[in-house]
Amino acid sequence: MAVIMALSACAENPTDQGPYAPGIVKDGEAVDGLIVGQRLINAGEYDLAIDAYTRAALKRGLDADVLAGLGSANLGLGRLGQAEDLLRRAIEKDEKRPEIWNNLGVVLIEQGEYGEAEQVFRRAYALDNGESDAIRDNLRLAIAKLEKPYYDESQEQAYKLVRRGSSEFLIHKIP
Repeated sequence: MAVIMALSACAENPTDQGPYAPGIVKDGEAVDGLIVGQRLINAGEYDLAIDAYTRAALKRGLDADVLAGLGSANLGLGRLGQAEDLLRRAIEKDEKRPEIWNNLGVVLIEQGEYGEAEQVFRRAYALDNGESDAIRDNLRLAIAKLEKPYYDESQEQAYKLVRRGSSEFLIHKIP
C-alpha cells in the first residue's frame, strides 16, 4: 500500500516544475525595484533591499524615492552616517515628503542631534498636516530630549526603531 502511495506522489503534474526554480519567462515583466525594496525592508532584509533599490536606480536614476529607500535601508542596518547623507539628498530632490523628513529626524535623534531632530520633526509634522501619530510621537520625544539633554543613569531608557507603514520609522521605549 505504501508503494502505491509513493508512486502516486510521483505522478506527473503539469504545474509541477520539479525541485528546481521556475525558468525565465522571456516575455514576462520584472517587478519594480522600489516595490521589491520596500517588501524587503518590511521583512527586515535591509542588505537585500539595498540591492533592490540599486537595481531600481539603474532603471529610474537616483530620484527621491530611490534615495529615500536606500536611506531607510541603511537606517535599518544602523549605518547612520550613510542614512543621513542619502535622506538629505532625497530631501533635496523632493522636500515635500513628510516620511523622508521623519526618517531623517530618527537618524538625528539616534546621533544625539536633538535640536536639529526637533526642527526636522516639526517640518515633517507640518507637511503631514498633523495626521501621522508616528511623526507626532517622534516630535514629542525630540522635545523631551531637548528639555532634558543630560545623561542620568537612573533615568536610562532603552529605545528601539519600529517600522510603521511603508517608509516611516517610530522610536519606541522598551519597557
